[in-house]
Amino acid sequence: MSHIARHISNIFRLPSLSPDSMSYEFQQLRGIRVRVNNGNLEYALRVMKRKMDSSGIERLIKREQIYHLKNFQKRVLAHQRLERRIQSEDFNRKLKAVLSKKLRGYVTTL
Repeated sequence: MSHIARHISNIFRLPSLSPDSMSYEFQQLRGIRVRVNNGNLEYALRVMKRKMDSSGIERLIKREQIYHLKNFQKRVLAHQRLERRIQSEDFNRKLKAVLSKKLRGYVTTL
């Protein structure tokens, strides 16, 4: 668990300030900030979860997690990526054919 916390802290860490770096005001905008009003921590956690979901930072953290994958897991993931790519290419090919026929004036049904 500590390696995940360390990784998250690296994501939110501000870059070092130097004269040629961006302004400090811009660096303050990085990350997610949530204000806790009147000690209402539950509401602040809900707001934080909503902000994390909308910003996509949770997907970024999951994608950046470094852990050992066994060879069969690598093969399964590679096969899933291949299937998604083939389906996407097939869909794009069919869509292109339908749109080109539509532009020519043919009536088609899927």
